[in-house]
Amino acid sequence: MIPATMNAIEITQAGGPEVLKLTTRPVPQPAAGQVLIKVAYAGINRHDCGQRNRGFGPKGATDIPGLEVSGEVVAVGTGVTRWKAGDKVCALVNGGGYAQYCLALQEVTFPIPDGFDMKMAAGLPEALMTAWLNVFILGRLKAGEWLLVHGGSSGVGSTAIKLGLLTGAKVIATVGNEAKREFCLKIGAHAAINYRTQDFVAEVEKITEGHGADVILDMAGAAYAKRNLQALAMDGRVIHISSGDKNEYSVPLSAIMGKRAVVSGSGLRVSALPVKVEIVRQLNEKVWPHLGAKVTPVIDSILPLAKACDAHSRMETSEHIGKILLDVTI
Repeated sequence: MIPATMNAIEITQAGGPEVLKLTTRPVPQPAAGQVLIKVAYAGINRHDCGQRNRGFGPKGATDIPGLEVSGEVVAVGTGVTRWKAGDKVCALVNGGGYAQYCLALQEVTFPIPDGFDMKMAAGLPEALMTAWLNVFILGRLKAGEWLLVHGGSSGVGSTAIKLGLLTGAKVIATVGNEAKREFCLKIGAHAAINYRTQDFVAEVEKITEGHGADVILDMAGAAYAKRNLQALAMDGRVIHISSGDKNEYSVPLSAIMGKRAVVSGSGLRVSALPVKVEIVRQLNEKVWPHLGAKVTPVIDSILPLAKACDAHSRMETSEHIGKILLDVTI
């Protein structure tokens, strides 16, 4: 029996984590092509913090934050052929994840393999899709190339490290302290650089024996613009997934031309559905068979839904290693 109302987290106004409040909302009804998921766990992402700071989401989207969930399908809309009630799934959602029930499009919903942990499944969709889109579709990373991941201990960063290793690349990570450096080495990074005590440009040159990084995944924003190009290999690709605190990108054109560099970036939430569908197709083919073995999310902490404000506070300290989740069942 699906109830009429549910617990959810709303953004009461633009501001800090304290503006997140537990509320009661009507349970949404699936439209054509949608599934209704009874949420077990929801992933926390920096995009959620940005939405909270702004106090609103994209036009036409729910004002409930949350971009990824795991749980059980309890109802389907017309035209849904891939899923049925009772299926255990995780999904990328266009907001609404911080709630007991959430809508997802059938095309961006993934099966949870038998025996795979429901908690870990909640940390898959956003991180996997973001890393795959940027490192492999836009960045075109190939086996044998060097991948530099800024923020290697984050959810997306640690996922990118594992995906790079899965495809035969050599991975370097940058981190902000020694505990995070040791973590990245433990999950397989060939090298990890503490950017607070080391110059990552000089270290990358040394580690790669002068070759440089073929692909750089950057979540620090424009602050690293010039240094990324210095650390880049000839014909390298720099891919941005966050604007950071400095939104204006400024580098000499000669630096880009001299490396024949490609500078790109993306926002997963605003990507067109066909792009997301292609990411899902590639992940199902190339990554899903390795879940629980070579690809397993790292969980930093799990908090109750009502403590979403504490989860955001932890996210914004940048002290976390791996994914922060909300347990929606308690």
